[in-house]
Amino acid sequence: MVRDNLNDLLAFIAVAREGSFTKAAAKLGVSQSALSHTLRALETRLGVRLLARTTRSVSPTEAGARLLHSIGPRLDEIDAELSALSELRDKPSGTIRITSGEHSAETILWPAVARLLPDYPDIRVEVVIDYGLTDIVAERYDAGIRLGEQVAKDMIAVRIGPDMRMAVVGAPGYFTGRARPVVPQDLTGHNCINLRLPTLGGLYAWEFERGNRELKVRVDGQLVFNSTPLILKAALDGLGLAYLPEDRVRPFLEDGRLVRVLADWCPPFSGYHLYYPSRRQQSPAFALLVDALRYRP
Repeated sequence: MVRDNLNDLLAFIAVAREGSFTKAAAKLGVSQSALSHTLRALETRLGVRLLARTTRSVSPTEAGARLLHSIGPRLDEIDAELSALSELRDKPSGTIRITSGEHSAETILWPAVARLLPDYPDIRVEVVIDYGLTDIVAERYDAGIRLGEQVAKDMIAVRIGPDMRMAVVGAPGYFTGRARPVVPQDLTGHNCINLRLPTLGGLYAWEFERGNRELKVRVDGQLVFNSTPLILKAALDGLGLAYLPEDRVRPFLEDGRLVRVLADWCPPFSGYHLYYPSRRQQSPAFALLVDALRYRP
């Protein structure tokens, strides 16, 4: 029965994950009517309703959710193993999906991808900017990039960048008539430029540490952005204090366009790591990208 229903199960998984017959049909390359007929036939053979259909959406029933949870990962593993057979070909190929924050994508991931792709035209890379701690297995990513301390213990973690530091900076003109902050608590009296995390929706709390003391400060100010390049531009224009990675502001510190404060409260911390499931078979394309990203001091 499983052998006869394999294509039907794949069709069910596509609809359940996409939440739409239209999207699933386009993904599978079949008509919506054919896909709907396949799913109804599967439900009839199993004797249980798998999908709850409305005029606007499609979602798994309790039985459908159980089936999706039990067979979805197994079929993903089969697909990964079949993809790994591409190592028998002369040229690695396939799509690699990676979730990353904006800074790591710009400074580490993109340079490696730009070096790799011209030599391997059959490799495709999809990068999704996400500030949350994404479950890459559930979301079907091949890997994620996060700071080392954020990587789950059951993942393989490959260091792809040096230790980092954050920096609180402002333009010289901003400090005219204002006292420079000496401790993080002084930031409550300053116009600070906030970052709204695009995925999570909340404002990022500025993190500080000195000795054994750790602080998180919820700052306030006139400006909120969900993109760090705009925060940097606002700081350069003298519109407030910014909290940004040191490497992003270093050129402006060196030429005097920005001034740094609270440096003694911003110690180095573990840099970026690539993480991925230990049980997943690596494709040749993925192995090439891992090697291109690997940090070599």
